[in-house]
Amino acid sequence: MGGVRKRIDYLLKHNILLQKVYKYGMSYLFKVIGLFIKLDEKLILFNSHGRKYNDSPKTIFEYMINDDKYKGYRFVWALDEPDIYDIPNCSKVKMDTLKYFIAALKAKYWVSCVNIERGLNFKKKQTIYLNTWHGTPLKFIGNAISNRKDYDFSKIDIFCYAGEYEKEIYRRDFNVLPENLLLSGLPRNDELYSVTDDLTTYYKRLLKLPLDKKVILYAPTWRESTDNGKSYTIKPPIDINYWQEKLKGEYVLLLRTHSYTNKILGIEFNEFIRDFSAYPDINHLLIAADILISDYSATIFDYSILERPIICFGYDYDEYKRERGLYLDLLAELPNGVSRTQEDVIEKIKTMDHQYECIKTAKFKNMYLEAGGNATINCVNALLGR
Repeated sequence: MGGVRKRIDYLLKHNILLQKVYKYGMSYLFKVIGLFIKLDEKLILFNSHGRKYNDSPKTIFEYMINDDKYKGYRFVWALDEPDIYDIPNCSKVKMDTLKYFIAALKAKYWVSCVNIERGLNFKKKQTIYLNTWHGTPLKFIGNAISNRKDYDFSKIDIFCYAGEYEKEIYRRDFNVLPENLLLSGLPRNDELYSVTDDLTTYYKRLLKLPLDKKVILYAPTWRESTDNGKSYTIKPPIDINYWQEKLKGEYVLLLRTHSYTNKILGIEFNEFIRDFSAYPDINHLLIAADILISDYSATIFDYSILERPIICFGYDYDEYKRERGLYLDLLAELPNGVSRTQEDVIEKIKTMDHQYECIKTAKFKNMYLEAGGNATINCVNALLGR
């Protein structure tokens, strides 16, 4: 069923006529249904990235259920597979079903890091919609993407951002109204602002990583489907034998692919390179990692909060920049520019001055992330008008 949905998602993203027929037809239908559904003033609907129990909505939810101030509220989570999650103090609904849309029409408050309306337009005027988004963008998003002019977030009441760099992007490419932007940072990143050495060691133990080796996290972004939505694969140009030969004595390598990636090609996992793509909380991996390798992922901004070394492995940089588009000149703006080959990546790891790399990352963080650390409480206060 998941494969069918991905094909439908792909077609809706890439076929303008289908987009319009779907959007206007289904929006009208749910607006009519909404006339017969009374708004519940104490109901909050959550959904999240990858339609899982994760990201900033999870952080906000867990904050609220653990504070007696919010005891009078009721919570519902929308998930692709509700039965696999044991979530306290809430009800669950399957994503994109009639029950989901009825829950959306009933809830006074919406909290999401992607979208609640699923590309439609049926929000009631009295509904208050908080969108935390899910990362500071490096690559083009929204209406900046070729053939995409359908993003309209003008009815989102509260939209989070972390600094001036993002502000114009969201206003222009998502059509977020300037007065609805909340300078807060991401709730999911709050814990990254108070990481200690003890916490880093704790997560290394939790992940069963060797304490006598440095941890490298490789977290590439997703690649667009090349088979009309049948699959979303990634095949990094990595010779694992080469990496293992050069790094095994001092390092362990963790791979974390994007949640939309459904197949990893060309890599066999072992004690040196370990697959953490399905691990539910990326913050544990970020905190445990001594070095981040990424490419065009917002994870670069998240990890910069820790002020640790960052390497951009942009093996397809020219192609990606041409076909997808990038907001920044990564060669000039990232702490280490762009490494095009695995040999260059390995060389940077082997020869880096760790202290100097941390200084470079801190400078990058301070340039782009102006707010963070208290995003959760700021979002809840904005949502409930306190």
